[in-house]
Amino acid sequence: MSTLYVVATPIGNLSDLTARAAEILSALPTVAAEDTRVTRKLLNHIGSSARLESLHEHTTPERLKTLVSKLDIEDMAVVTDAGTPCISDPGSALVSAAVEAGHDVIPLPGPSAIVTALSVTGWSFDRFLFLGFLPRKSKDRKAVIEAAATEPGPIVIYESPHRIKDTLIDIDSVIPERQLTICRELTKLYEETFRGTAKQATKHFTDPRGEFVIVINGAGEPMPIEVSDEEIITVLNKLNSEGLTGRILIDKTVELTGLPKNRVYRLSIGKY
Repeated sequence: MSTLYVVATPIGNLSDLTARAAEILSALPTVAAEDTRVTRKLLNHIGSSARLESLHEHTTPERLKTLVSKLDIEDMAVVTDAGTPCISDPGSALVSAAVEAGHDVIPLPGPSAIVTALSVTGWSFDRFLFLGFLPRKSKDRKAVIEAAATEPGPIVIYESPHRIKDTLIDIDSVIPERQLTICRELTKLYEETFRGTAKQATKHFTDPRGEFVIVINGAGEPMPIEVSDEEIITVLNKLNSEGLTGRILIDKTVELTGLPKNRVYRLSIGKY
């Protein structure tokens, strides 16, 4: 069976294309691309004469079948306009179809606007939430932001220049004091990183241009709820009245309260 290569491409600076990606894109006969005009510039840059096939959000099921039939004959690569394919990108449809048809799918890692923006926040975290592009209507945007407001880790959002101000206004209305790191035109000539609140960002970006990655600092881990000894004993008494004793009683109390087993055991000694 043929192989579909999922190839990450530069998010701005063409020098960020990996040597392996350049080798694959130069060797394969066909590359499926979101915007063939954008990808042709990249292929010309590395001297590749690969044939380009369009793959975008309006690609029909019939067109997708045609691409898979080409993959049945020869290896193929799939790329997006910038960054890693299949993340807020229509390339996932081809990957899914290729997997279903039994083809190997091999990723070639490289640039990603999400990870690049997160790396310059300076915040310590072990998880993050990626929301992609928010809804167009303010009411819907606010609903999404409100739902994500308690996320412990950073929240990553993509935004376009003509919607950035409205999005910042909505962020300010929902979580006004939350710190943001906003990256504009990552790795390009006029690259810029802003740090501050949404209200400050609204005043800063007076004439927004380019593509934006908004990273909202997370809410942090919630404070643990303190449980008193009396509350634990109440749970023990209730379970004991239901017939639970010994180790089963202890284990069930730990399960219900989420507390350390040694603490529950200490309170149960001599009582049950």
